[in-house]
Amino acid sequence: MQKTRFPAVLATFIVSYAFWILLTWSFSAQELIVGAVVCFLVALFSARFFIHERSFWLFNPLRLLIALFYWLGVFMVELFKANWDMAKRCFGGCKKVNPGIVKVPVDLKSDYAQAALANSITLTPGTITMDIAEEDGQTYYYIHWIDVQKPSGKEAGDAIKGTLEKWLRRVWE
Repeated sequence: MQKTRFPAVLATFIVSYAFWILLTWSFSAQELIVGAVVCFLVALFSARFFIHERSFWLFNPLRLLIALFYWLGVFMVELFKANWDMAKRCFGGCKKVNPGIVKVPVDLKSDYAQAALANSITLTPGTITMDIAEEDGQTYYYIHWIDVQKPSGKEAGDAIKGTLEKWLRRVWE
């Protein structure tokens, strides 16, 4: 079994505990203590899977502000646009549908950034990230798109990813 480093456990605990508090929104002593114990146990067993190096790099205030701007600004705008597009398609009789799978190149190197982009694409209606593949040193996403407008990878990628990739690079790399 691999030895877990204390900074990685501590960083995982802090993030887990912050989510615990946000999700329960209970500030009784009993809830806070149980949450701390559960989050510590989770951090103890899972830190080696989440944090590979530089345990506290995400706790940089500027990086946190950029991440917050991404989730509350950039992603919400893309989510609204995708929902609006899907609503128009559904209420318009679903005649403007041309489904297909496109292969999109991705220029993110960090596993966290790639996972965040894949999840962001999947969370927007009309697209699902089906697979992430690496071919000849280039990462590609296979994305099911409800309306394939541009068949080529780069053009389709620009239409699907929008500014998401650029902002995730600022957060994670």
